Amino acid sequence: MSETTARRAGRLLLIAFYALAGVGHLYFTQAMVRIVPAWVPQPRAVVLATGICELVGAAALVSRRWRRAAGWALAIYALCVWPANVQHAVQNLSHGTGLPLWYHAPRLALQPLIIWWALWASGALPLKQAR
Repeated sequence: MSETTARRAGRLLLIAFYALAGVGHLYFTQAMVRIVPAWVPQPRAVVLATGICELVGAAALVSRRWRRAAGWALAIYALCVWPANVQHAVQNLSHGTGLPLWYHAPRLALQPLIIWWALWASGALPLKQAR
């Protein structure tokens, strides 16, 4: 199946998105550890692992062989990190420190779109065929 120009552009942007996020998790590890929910064991190891997962997912999106698997993995990943995003919003907004509501509200609301984006851009969701 051929990749459309739109899907290819979406995949390339997704690669950049997750590569940047992966580097961010590895470079700003301590800042990321602070937003991990308390119920998550070994927060530093989890942050490092998530950074590596983001980088591996971005690399797999480049490969035709691994692209769909990467889409499913990154969609599941985005769902699994949603609690950390909620935790980050709660911490910032309840203490009046950090980033404001205009940052957190769109970030939380767009999480389902990021999940869909991973599935669509990777080809895990099939394109509708024109008649």
